[in-house]
Amino acid sequence: MTKKSKKYTLTLDVEETYRMIGICSHHIDYRLVWGINNELNSNFIKAENLFQIFGKKGVVVSEHSYYTFFDDENEINYYLIKNKSSNHYLIPEKVEFDYLFFICDDHYDLQKNIINKLKNVSSVLTASELDTSEIKSTDNINF
Repeated sequence: MTKKSKKYTLTLDVEETYRMIGICSHHIDYRLVWGINNELNSNFIKAENLFQIFGKKGVVVSEHSYYTFFDDENEINYYLIKNKSSNHYLIPEKVEFDYLFFICDDHYDLQKNIINKLKNVSSVLTASELDTSEIKSTDNINF
């Protein structure tokens, strides 16, 4: 007779360590990034791979082009991800935004400053802070 072993499941509540800004722009991504780099004195670079969203059973649901920048001075990662790709949205609750700008740190004052600077970019129609706690699909976002 074999003895059954007990199974334990470990559940971790991962606290979000990023802020999200929605950007409306009718320009193509590289044109927008050029304006952002000039306004923020940053150096966003297009990632070689695509940002993937996985569904059930590990199936890729959508892939999105994105740009990254690491601020050495403040040790903060930034990401600019295209919201729509092949009729799928990274954040389906926010289809009005063309791009999503992520600040992977908790510098609230820094974020407000960035929103004001993003609004100065000629390619940006509007930029606004998004509350990630109200958006269910942010559970799929992992940096």
